[in-house]
Amino acid sequence: MTAPDSRSAIGRDRLARLWRAGTALLGCRVALLGGAMTWVSERNLVSAISNAGGFGVLACGAMSPDQLASEIEATRALTDRPFGVNLIVMHPKLAELVEVCLAHAVGHVVLAGGLPARATMTEVKDGGAKLLCFAPSLGVAKKLIRAGADGLIIEGMEAGGHIGPVATSVLAQEILPEVHEVPVFVAGGIGHGEAIAAYLRMGAAGCQLGTRFVCATESIAHPSFKQAFIQASARDAVPSVQIDPAFKVIPVRALANQATRLFTQTQLDVIARHRRGELSYEEASLAIEHFWAGALRRAVIEGDVEHGSLMAGQSVGLVRKIQPTAEIVAELVEQTASALAREGPHVDLAVEDVA
Repeated sequence: MTAPDSRSAIGRDRLARLWRAGTALLGCRVALLGGAMTWVSERNLVSAISNAGGFGVLACGAMSPDQLASEIEATRALTDRPFGVNLIVMHPKLAELVEVCLAHAVGHVVLAGGLPARATMTEVKDGGAKLLCFAPSLGVAKKLIRAGADGLIIEGMEAGGHIGPVATSVLAQEILPEVHEVPVFVAGGIGHGEAIAAYLRMGAAGCQLGTRFVCATESIAHPSFKQAFIQASARDAVPSVQIDPAFKVIPVRALANQATRLFTQTQLDVIARHRRGELSYEEASLAIEHFWAGALRRAVIEGDVEHGSLMAGQSVGLVRKIQPTAEIVAELVEQTASALAREGPHVDLAVEDVA
């Protein structure tokens, strides 16, 4: 029988080898990225994740270039560890935001919210930053790799916020066995080391978690917002309903409350205005997005958990208390190592193949 200390060492050794490509790309000790959450993933939480050995990611969201510059500087004042910046490709000032990242020597840029233009990807790479992109399918993954992506993130519909139609487990089966050129990080519904270990065994280089960090001590989310997460179960995090199939609206997963019901009426009103010719398709789509932007701030910052948006992934059921970020990261690492330690010696041969 293997002694407990020996088993722990075995698990940690396997873990270090399995996510070696991820830690090498990110430049950190633990290949766990903090999912970029608007209003939540700011200087305090991002620096705390990086200081704990993980990889914090600033959520630029709708920030102006000047606001992003200030946030990068403030984050750097709190940590000397690597961190990244998440940029939404639909942002009207995307080019300026990229320039800000490069001017401030941000080491990693994450392009999200759609398929990035090759010119944008080239600018990030030529500026000296590592580039990570979201891949919703194998075909897109291959295209992003050819365009120069240094790493990929695959995020399933169990995630919080704007979601796609495919589950994390299915995306992992589609993409992980086929992509070996760059590290791939798995996201969506992950809140325990058992899941992290499973995806690492499948070939992932690490994982991204957002919901799990919302209730970190360092998170500036309002106490009422955090309490809503602690009280919620996985089944409370539901996707928004699309009213009109002819008017595509990206679903948003959030805890059900008055805001989710109000969103249904908002869609009806906006689509009716579009049908009457009062709004173009783009203006109507933007109006719908503005609903979520304002509702999210009301919940996260002001604590209005009934009329604000409680964007949360289904892993919210695994968030049970407020605790320091370093403790959360340590728990996840220990859980993952313990799961890997239970495997027999044959796993080490597979691990060697991955390494």
